[in-house]
Amino acid sequence: MTEIAALAAKAARGAGAPPLQAARFGQAAARHLAAGRDGGVLKAALAALPAGPVLQVPIVLDAVLACGQADAPLHPGDVDPDFLCSYVECLPFQAALAQERDRLLLRVDLSHPAPQQRPARIICDADFIAELEHLAARTYVPDTAQSRARGAGAGLTDND
Repeated sequence: MTEIAALAAKAARGAGAPPLQAARFGQAAARHLAAGRDGGVLKAALAALPAGPVLQVPIVLDAVLACGQADAPLHPGDVDPDFLCSYVECLPFQAALAQERDRLLLRVDLSHPAPQQRPARIICDADFIAELEHLAARTYVPDTAQSRARGAGAGLTDND
């Protein structure tokens, strides 16, 4: 789970997300896949960067949590409810989404920590992993003499 979260966060950075939103996306992506939810939603979220739900969902959740209400309505726009649920599952306290008529409510219990459950294994599509690795590679420094001269890697004096 940790490896998927780190790879998804790096992929989000490579696609244009700021560091904090990329880290939150990584955690949510791992939860999303661990729950057996559709990876296509994650692909679409990455494709929408540098805008879209990877930036929008954390802002909406933070605004709702700042109100301090036990049951607060969410207005995330056209975000997939499963994608939103994956973010809610990453909160450090007990929280859940509830559908009430035509709106979503975030139910929060700040007095109880969220249960820490990790799956034994996350199964996901090899093509999706390859796409994450491709996006993550955009964050790497090129392996050139010029980049080493500027201090990348071990520089020009690698003698071990």
